Amino acid sequence: MRIVLAFLIFFSFTLVHGQEGYVNLSTPQSSVKTFLENLQPDHRNDSLAALPFKTKERSLGEAINGAIKFKRVLDGRGILIYLDEVPKSKAYLDSASSKNKYILIDDYPKIFLLKSDNGEWLFSDSSLDRIEELYSETFRFGTGQLLNLLPKLGTKKTFGLYTYQYITIFILALISTLVYKIFSFFTERIFSRIVKRSGLAGETSEKYLWQVARPTSVFIIVLLLLLVTPALQLPVTYSKYVNIILRVMVPLFGTVIMYRLVSIASVFLARAALRTESTLDDQLVPLLRKTLKTFVIIIGTLLILDNLDVPILPLLTGLSIGGLAFALAAQDTIKNFFGSVMIFVDKPFQVGDWITSNDVDGTVEEVGFRSSRIRTFRNSVFYVPNSKLADNTIDNHGLRKYRRFYTQISITYDTPPEMIEVFVKGLRQIVEDHPKTWKDNYHVYFNEMASSSLNIMFYIFFQVPTWAEELKCRHEILMSVVKLGKELGVNFAFPTQTLHIENLPGQPSLSPSYPSGQDAEMKLQSFFKGH
Repeated sequence: MRIVLAFLIFFSFTLVHGQEGYVNLSTPQSSVKTFLENLQPDHRNDSLAALPFKTKERSLGEAINGAIKFKRVLDGRGILIYLDEVPKSKAYLDSASSKNKYILIDDYPKIFLLKSDNGEWLFSDSSLDRIEELYSETFRFGTGQLLNLLPKLGTKKTFGLYTYQYITIFILALISTLVYKIFSFFTERIFSRIVKRSGLAGETSEKYLWQVARPTSVFIIVLLLLLVTPALQLPVTYSKYVNIILRVMVPLFGTVIMYRLVSIASVFLARAALRTESTLDDQLVPLLRKTLKTFVIIIGTLLILDNLDVPILPLLTGLSIGGLAFALAAQDTIKNFFGSVMIFVDKPFQVGDWITSNDVDGTVEEVGFRSSRIRTFRNSVFYVPNSKLADNTIDNHGLRKYRRFYTQISITYDTPPEMIEVFVKGLRQIVEDHPKTWKDNYHVYFNEMASSSLNIMFYIFFQVPTWAEELKCRHEILMSVVKLGKELGVNFAFPTQTLHIENLPGQPSLSPSYPSGQDAEMKLQSFFKGH
């Protein structure tokens, strides 16, 4: 019955068109050729092209509809079918299922041909269902209606394209230019408002806004072209490369947009970091910017490769194996990276702090991914691996709330006791009057009789954040001490030796004379009674 039906369709087509069509359903290759050959513009016959889709349960109208939609999907997506690669065997067996089944396109395994009971290779029912899905995915938002409207603009063929295709391409070029201008304008306005509200106007508007607005406009245009291009029904070879270019441009411009948005976000974060007391946040922003940009580039590259039909999973598997070998070879680098992470998490110091760690003593200038830069007081620079800083003990002088100042003020032995009391009182008053001293914790006492001086302990704290301010406060305190000593007539001692000659001819003896023990006892009792 099917042979008779095919013959009648073939005979009617020959009478109407005066030419023969290709009909052969005995092999997978011949069935696919029947479908493709009979939908060529110069000798089109929808009824013959629908034969590989016609089954007992499927009407001719449904088969024709499926064949036409499948051809439009192939042309719209630029999917080339190479007939030489389609099996010519009538008894072809699929190696995976061991059935008379042939999957036409590897990327769409649900579209396949099955050998029927009468030996014909026909598209399965699930193939038509999948073709309907692909048609809806290819021609979205009603663009499928253009397939019926555009050919009315002209069907004369020039250099492989029809007149309506040239006209549509020209219209798309005009629309793309207009869309670019409109979206650039509105995108720039939107970002400008965001920037003005955040207080970054002037710094960011010219430097960053157009860098985001322009690729965003191109991104919108590419999406528009991806939507409309399938309806042009370009020759499948042209369509293939146009689709590849457009599919690559989507993640490419998406990556550019995200990359530049990271730059704008880093400006916001830098401003926010300036409002915090910690200077480590200022160093974290550049590191975060570099990390995010690297992440954006990696993801964008993977998406581009995926749109180029490069298998991502084997690539990632290879990278993971190579990454393991790299990790073993770069253990120190990875340790330093995690060391930097721990520094940012624990915050044992921040940029500008004076720290001491083992042999390193200086001011932190920068914290990087691998190492930290520390400026010594000799003005040289130490680059210390972050893993060592994370493991070692760190003495952070920058976190001190108070800075200790301790010294011994030495006065001469001939200073009267009353004058010592007055002088010590004056030293305490100096501490009380200075604006940067810790008033609740200081100690000024006469506490030592040295070999050549009477020593007064001077133990105080300054409430200042930096070493430079500490030095300034020391200078002010010591100057006040010197002025006080000069005002009271107190002589500051320095290491001296006094030579006494006990006896000189004609001179009284310089040897001291001491009272008897009884007189000394009486003076002792008198001293303590007076106190």
